[in-house]
Amino acid sequence: MAATYNILIMGASYGSLLASKLLFGGHNVKLVCLPAEADLINAEGFRVRLPVRGRKAPVEIDSRKLPGKVSAGGTADVDPKDYDLVGLAMQEPQYRAAGVRELLDAVARAKVPCMSIMNMPPLAYLRRIPGLDADALKPAYTDASVWNNFDPSYITLCSPDPQAIRPPEEKINVLQVTLPTNFKVARFPSERHTAILRRLQDEIEAIRFDTPEGKIELPVKLKVYESVFVPLAKWAMLLAGNYRCVTKDGMRTAQEAVHSDIETSRSVYNFVVDLCVKLGAKPEDMVPFEKYAAAAQSLTRPASAARALQNGAPNIERADKLVQLIAAQKGLHHPAIDAQVALVDARLEANRKKAAA
Repeated sequence: MAATYNILIMGASYGSLLASKLLFGGHNVKLVCLPAEADLINAEGFRVRLPVRGRKAPVEIDSRKLPGKVSAGGTADVDPKDYDLVGLAMQEPQYRAAGVRELLDAVARAKVPCMSIMNMPPLAYLRRIPGLDADALKPAYTDASVWNNFDPSYITLCSPDPQAIRPPEEKINVLQVTLPTNFKVARFPSERHTAILRRLQDEIEAIRFDTPEGKIELPVKLKVYESVFVPLAKWAMLLAGNYRCVTKDGMRTAQEAVHSDIETSRSVYNFVVDLCVKLGAKPEDMVPFEKYAAAAQSLTRPASAARALQNGAPNIERADKLVQLIAAQKGLHHPAIDAQVALVDARLEANRKKAAA
């Protein structure tokens, strides 16, 4: 029988979705999270609820009933050298927090293959994209220096397309998937590291879940791609939907952001797709606007960036600014993107002033 992997995932909220899939393969998963989350996960495991086509009620995956073992803890009791793969599942501003920053640096120095499922690609990953000046993109990061010690050949990006929330009425070890799409990951430069991803892909593909009416296939797969550009397909979605949930004095749902002015949404979306193609992506690496717009009909909550701003966050992930800076390197800009970036800048500035008062 193939050996089990030890997999470290930094971030238990979104990370538990990926973890639930890996546990089916019998692997050991360690989640790095806050003390209250860790205590609850160690005592009761976690639950992931997945909508399945053709079924009224979602399927609930209980980590305690899966072949693999999950444990959780803080940043202090982890040696990255004990792991075969590290998953990055926190939001970008969190990586500069005390403890998290040191663990991330230890991961970089240990040269463990690292897969990001962040909306904001690690700066080290952008160094894998030919012709990009990664240093000029630093202003988009809360603290770009946390990526300094990463060798780009040890880091890959997984497009975090599946959408999930923690239902407010539930305990913090419950995750509800709202859009059950696939994780699309670019291969590592190394064949040995990529082999880990391919094995996980195959195991997840083979999952059949027991239900009263028999075994069923579950959505949310891991798909491995040869192209470094495939995970960038998320950028167009973020700029046409997520960041446009942010309004001057509040927020709106992603569904409203996309569909209240569909022509602007299409224009922004296609601008970002064209930018990715100019970087070297193939058009077929990207998701057509129509497909995204249809999926956005079900996104009936504001995006996490908008919710964070509304709650007074002094920092959020700035994929909007990142795309603006990359476009500028190619001599391009889009007025709606420029306006949205300026709006988010202003909202963050107001939050920081309020926090300092």
